[in-house]
Amino acid sequence: MSGAPGEAGPYGSGPESPLAEGTRFFCTAGRGLEPFLMREVRERLAATQVEYVSGKVFFTTCSDLNMLKKLKSAERLFLLIKKQFPLTSVSKGKIFNEMQRLINDDPGSWLKAVSVWKNLLELDTKNEQLSQGSSNSFKRKLEENEITITKKLKTEQIQEIQENRDCQLQNQIGEETLVQEDFITKQENFQEEEFQNDVEKAIVGHNQKDLTFRVSCRCTGAVGKTFSAQEVGRVIGIALMKQFGWKADLRNPNLEIFIHLNDIYSVVGIPILRVPLASRTYIRTAGLRSTIAWAMASLAEIKAGTFVLDPMCGLGTILLEAAKEWPGVYYVGADVSDSQLLGAHDNLQAAGLNDKIELLKVSVVELPLPSESIDIIISDIPFGKKFKLGKDIKSILQEMERVLHVGGTIVLLLSEDYHRHLKDCHQNSIPLNSKSSHTDEPGIKKCLNSEGKNGISETLSSSYQASNQEDVDKMSPFGSLVPVECYKVSLGKTDAFISKYRKSHSSGL
Repeated sequence: MSGAPGEAGPYGSGPESPLAEGTRFFCTAGRGLEPFLMREVRERLAATQVEYVSGKVFFTTCSDLNMLKKLKSAERLFLLIKKQFPLTSVSKGKIFNEMQRLINDDPGSWLKAVSVWKNLLELDTKNEQLSQGSSNSFKRKLEENEITITKKLKTEQIQEIQENRDCQLQNQIGEETLVQEDFITKQENFQEEEFQNDVEKAIVGHNQKDLTFRVSCRCTGAVGKTFSAQEVGRVIGIALMKQFGWKADLRNPNLEIFIHLNDIYSVVGIPILRVPLASRTYIRTAGLRSTIAWAMASLAEIKAGTFVLDPMCGLGTILLEAAKEWPGVYYVGADVSDSQLLGAHDNLQAAGLNDKIELLKVSVVELPLPSESIDIIISDIPFGKKFKLGKDIKSILQEMERVLHVGGTIVLLLSEDYHRHLKDCHQNSIPLNSKSSHTDEPGIKKCLNSEGKNGISETLSSSYQASNQEDVDKMSPFGSLVPVECYKVSLGKTDAFISKYRKSHSSGL
């Protein structure tokens, strides 16, 4: 399964199941988070053929859907159908023909992709059913034990109070138990029926000709200027109906087809989950984007038994992401805002992490902590019109530097202004010539590179590494805080920098 842009489809024609030999997926990611996602799929999913384009990471894995759901730095998950060169024709009619050829030239890839999609959902549903069954069995045992204990207690009371009514009361107890067990059985049957209905809804497409579908499109670059997403969706939809006999349903389809056309590539895939991976069920009130928060925590080298502090925790998103991924750690969040701390408390309660994270109302420049008492600091330094820290950024970093022990790590999310300000600090200091850890990862490739020869995939080395290394080299040490890694990431309307520092020696503050 080549990663080159001209590949027709990710599935071979051999007799083995695509699930057994590895399935080709791609995830969307926020700009700048591609290296985090590439590293994550390799470590979490043992993925191979890891490649990227801006905003997307492609990979092959044998992992099931339950493992894929655990990806933390991805936005959405897709099963890959096709990845190839961009549409190149000049005339509108010829481009329409090229769009139709995405389906008509290799219908086998489409049918196999849908089959793999169906198998993934079926396997995931069976796993959920087994898990539900185990849970129900455990629950039944607990309830049986409770009933047994209740019966013993009642029996003892009966013997102590009135020996001559023992037989009568024993019968009464038996009747109560039977009624209770009958109620439990009916309740379990009802839950099982409800669960089975959900299973049947999840496993759709038992016959591919009965499939209903819709097409969602994204067109950028020259293609976007020529065609609207509706036009592309109409062309692709008609071709699918003619080729496979599927029926269009824009409101509640069994299957969704996603297509992205731009000047660099054409990608077609199937969204695996309707809810994005980035939408965390355990976060009640959203603050910092969860993928950014997780990426920051992943750089911090969190280990069991360490002391992690977020001195400007806001709604606690960073600590939530860290505590979910790395338990067995002492987490403390601090903030001066009552409303932010209240929101953080609600989030911790919703996530069931009240006993894992302690919240304090204190100022970041007056932390009630001994010097060199913290192992790791992770924080989103507030910026924007609402927050005008100005030169206070210096005193904030000095206080963080004070409480961090030698060898400890700080990971900060900095605005471009703050990042520039820190680079300008201590002009005469000699920067550490440090490499970003993601630049030397083996086997990570950039695919569909418009600058590469013949569009062939090339190892992630050249420009991406050089630009990131340049950012690190420009970051001068601030006191005892030495720069280690730096990543420019998108926050939507603005950009920011995830910057990692290590304390090299005692600050003497």
